[in-house]
Amino acid sequence: METKDQRYLVQQNKLTDKDNTAPVFARVMRSKEGKFEGVSFIRNKEKATVMTMAVAEEAVAWAAKKKGNAHEYKSKIICVGQ
Repeated sequence: METKDQRYLVQQNKLTDKDNTAPVFARVMRSKEGKFEGVSFIRNKEKATVMTMAVAEEAVAWAAKKKGNAHEYKSKIICVGQ
């Protein structure tokens, strides 16, 4: 049986970060059927969604396209242990 490689988080840092504020992490929103609907960003790393690389890439693309102030943030995909 194949296991999914789920060990990635999406992290965002503010580009004009003069205050050295903490990064935010993606929490994936899904419909009742399990379909990807979007992402919300939270400060708590432990409550962030651990995802596969494909879902993490989809989350980054969604945030860049749908988030109004996306140009103010740098998104990156990190391993859970980082």
